[in-house]
Formats: sequence, C-alpha cells, structure tokens
Amino acid sequence: MRMNRNRTGIGALGMMALGLVASLPEARAADATAGKAVYESKCMICHGRDGASATGYAKALGLEPAQLGSDRVQKKSDADIRKIILEGSGKMKPVKGLSDPDIANVIAYVRTLAKK
Repeated sequence: MRMNRNRTGIGALGMMALGLVASLPEARAADATAGKAVYESKCMICHGRDGASATGYAKALGLEPAQLGSDRVQKKSDADIRKIILEGSGKMKPVKGLSDPDIANVIAYVRTLAKK
C-alpha cells in the first residue's frame, strides 16, 4: 500500500513539473502572426516587408540585410537566429526590447518566409 501512495505522489509531482515546463516561454508554441507584427515594428525597416530586400534605410546605413527566406537563413537553427536577434551579426545591431515570446514569434514568422 505504501508504494501506491508514493507512486501517486510522484505522479502529482510529475504533473506539476509538466505544468511548470508548459508555462515557460520556450515550451509554448510560437505564433507567426504575432511574430509578423513584431517583425513589422522591429525588423522591416531594414529587411523589407517581404524579408527579401534591403530598404533605402538599410542602404543608407551601408547595410546588406540577409534575405530571410533564403536557404542560408532558413538552414540556421532557431537558436542561431535567436542569437543573431539578441547579439547582432556583422553590421546588424542587436534588437532591443523583445521578450522571449516576441523572439520565438519572430522566428516562427521568419520560417514562413522560406522560399518554396
């Protein structure tokens, strides 16, 4: 009888742990629609509306933003893209003011730009 009580206790602890993990930003499914809104406010100024062309602003700064739908970008892991967003890359400066869910959502949106 004692073993059954321990199993029940472990099961309850396991369920609580699953609940905690599911509440972490990384564990939630990213939302590409929400990511598009963040992209439009933080990324579009350089990467363009379609993620495939440098804007006049980027050109004026001497930037050649990555084409986000390209194989070169799409083959990067989510962790690699996250690092670029947070730390910058080359002349690209880090993007400030994004929460973990914002970043995950932007990455989900960038994945929708993959060339077919």
